[in-house]
Amino acid sequence: MDNDSRVTRRQVGAAEARWANRRWWDADADDYQAEHGEFLGDVDFVWCPEGVREADVRLLGELAGRRVLEVGCGAAAAARWLAVQGARPVALDLSAGMLRHAALAAEGTGVRVPLVQADALALPFADAAFDTACTAFGAIPFVADSAAVMREVFRVLRPGGRWVFSVTHPMRWIFLDDPGEGGLTAVHSYFDRSPYVEQDTTGTATYVEQHRTLGDRIRELVGAGFRFLDLVEPEWPEGHQGIWGQWSPLRGRLFPGTAIFVAEKPADG
Repeated sequence: MDNDSRVTRRQVGAAEARWANRRWWDADADDYQAEHGEFLGDVDFVWCPEGVREADVRLLGELAGRRVLEVGCGAAAAARWLAVQGARPVALDLSAGMLRHAALAAEGTGVRVPLVQADALALPFADAAFDTACTAFGAIPFVADSAAVMREVFRVLRPGGRWVFSVTHPMRWIFLDDPGEGGLTAVHSYFDRSPYVEQDTTGTATYVEQHRTLGDRIRELVGAGFRFLDLVEPEWPEGHQGIWGQWSPLRGRLFPGTAIFVAEKPADG
């Protein structure tokens, strides 16, 4: 796909990235849910294509009674799972198309959580409004200034609050988005932060995904004021034969596909 003239690596401003990705996810919401909805579940918290579940790893800590913000919630399966655990979640996403699926799933499951359409760069909540914040592949890879998202999450968390997010493992940026043999050869520099951009025939971006190194992510967290606690790099599970985009058993056995960052707002912060 990287040889397609409609695909490039170039700098993209915040407004262009927001416009492109909102339209992309609005248009792709139905297909995304049709392809991945069964894997993600209606009331479940799946961190990544490797199938790591919050029910098993408990990266968020105590949930009962906690106010939890899911940033970039998609169809909000994770927020509904959090509600079943006794948390008080709020699910936020930029895409009306994805939130439409969240509303449909609420009707189907009977598990309802507040849904908010907003930009992760300007969270519409008061300071210290939440005990915990999380996202599984939401928002962070799609904004031009992910460091600003870290600062916003820090602002809305109470002191001692935990922030956990999963993203594509930065080393995957080196390879083509190919789950097969073609995705085993390094073709890009790990240090090239130029965004991956799909664009139409006029050169207007229709999809934008940002790259940061592992060090970049840690510096974003620390720069926002967080205490960095852990980096989880899930191994590919034995017997898992599913393919999700560029995730596959072939690649998963050789190098990580997901990075889960765990951080905490200092209790005296």
